[in-house]
Amino acid sequence: MNRDTAPAALRAQISGSSFYAGMRILPLAERNAMYAVYGFCRMVDDIADDGGRPPALRADALELWRRDIDRLYDGGDPGQAHFLAGPIQQFSLDRDDFHAVIDGMAMDVAADICCPSMAMLDLYCDRVASAVGRLSVRIFGMEQAPGIALAHHLGRALQLTNILRDIDEDAAIGRVYLPAEALMAAGIEPGNIAALIADPRLDIAARHVAEIAQDHYAQAGAILARRPKGHLIAPKMMAAVYARTLQRSVAQGWRPPRRRIKTSKPALILTLLRLWLLR
Repeated sequence: MNRDTAPAALRAQISGSSFYAGMRILPLAERNAMYAVYGFCRMVDDIADDGGRPPALRADALELWRRDIDRLYDGGDPGQAHFLAGPIQQFSLDRDDFHAVIDGMAMDVAADICCPSMAMLDLYCDRVASAVGRLSVRIFGMEQAPGIALAHHLGRALQLTNILRDIDEDAAIGRVYLPAEALMAAGIEPGNIAALIADPRLDIAARHVAEIAQDHYAQAGAILARRPKGHLIAPKMMAAVYARTLQRSVAQGWRPPRRRIKTSKPALILTLLRLWLLR
């Protein structure tokens, strides 16, 4: 599945994302494989976030994806997962990583995540972000050890950045991903979402999570600085863009009222050009 043969709604999502800018620089086979993985992630994420459907129906829809993935790997009719067949075969993508992404979405469906433990948050980040990273680094042609390490750190860094950027949007649908330990350390009692997001001490809890994300960015940067084998401009761009988003969030702080940090297309282009020239 390439961008032009994707469904219209998905084409619009791909074209308007920082992901699209980062993936356009890949060779054709790798680019189309990344579009396919992105398409899978968008579709299962849309299921998890579809508040118009009861949780039981969303859980069933995710399980259908799991069965289709299994049939694809087992040589049966892959159903809606058919577009993943080429990338899986060409880049030896791991079935468990697709399952992990579905497991992460199922966490959102089973119950709206609200003030999870630090351990639960880390598991969630591994499933919805680092698992995608593990699929991606295979497509990028990285060797296993540095690739898995990069997926671990960069996936968590990107997801925590998203969580910190989207606090108010997530709260509007009944979700708070900030960990209970960070909230309690800031003197905030987890539970009441309206009171929690209006509390100025939320800034303290958010800064603690930001420090964790910054450490993951540093670890990912150290891996990339060693110039391991593979197409590295794409992960370098994602790291640079999202780290800048986090930096701006830290500078702004998380006291209410908050303003959502956005990245402009010119900034994306400049980042890409700089990385291309310094490759």
